[in-house]
Amino acid sequence: MPSDFYQRVYSVVREIPAGRVCSYGAIAKFLGAARSSRMVGFALKQSGVLDFLPAHRVLNRNGFLSGKHAFNPPGLMAELLGAEGILVADDQVLNFKELFWDPAENLNYREF
Repeated sequence: MPSDFYQRVYSVVREIPAGRVCSYGAIAKFLGAARSSRMVGFALKQSGVLDFLPAHRVLNRNGFLSGKHAFNPPGLMAELLGAEGILVADDQVLNFKELFWDPAENLNYREF
């Protein structure tokens, strides 16, 4: 059973719009656990048994697809991003800064 923190991560990730991306660190910071970006990654890795969760939209702070190995096959993460019009080259999202979606600017913390 996922922890409360994991559930809160999943709630935030479900809010990331198609065609936009976020980072592990931005999610952790939004949830009041700024030093827990790895825990966000662990939560997403454990999410495979849940209903669709757009985990492919969560990247490292530089826009690199560091979580691609959690997808089967690993190229699926880039494929899912590409299907949303997001360009990926060498496992990195192009225009990362322009596509970045910050939960702190788009969500109300009290709801999470």
